[in-house]
Amino acid sequence: MGRFISIFMIVLVSVMAAALAQSASNVLATYNDYNPEQNHWDLNAVHAFCSTWDASMPLAWREEYGWTAFCGPVGPHGEASCGQCLSVTNMRTGAQATVRIIDQCSNGGLDLDAGMFQALDTDGSGNAQGHLIVDYQFVTC
Repeated sequence: MGRFISIFMIVLVSVMAAALAQSASNVLATYNDYNPEQNHWDLNAVHAFCSTWDASMPLAWREEYGWTAFCGPVGPHGEASCGQCLSVTNMRTGAQATVRIIDQCSNGGLDLDAGMFQALDTDGSGNAQGHLIVDYQFVTC
């Protein structure tokens, strides 16, 4: 019985690790003018999809990371993605940032707050093209 429990625990931990290690490469990232600072980090003010579940979170939680809408090819969507964090890497420059999912999008990737987009666009090519190509990985906030 003890051996069965040990094997079960190893399988369970492996499945959980795989679920948490969700990532995608070569994803389109555009930008959105959420302007969290000007909107006092208020998810209702920017009409974010996730405001239904996350608008009452403490201010420190809402302002801890930059904001993004998520519609990437890998990972949970809809309510299940709300409040989760992504580590996003600009494939061209290697610049990296952590962002919190506060909204949905329809571009098939990410719709970063303009401030986060600029932070990742360290060589200006994203601004010139209107998008970045990024990798993302779900991470613990």
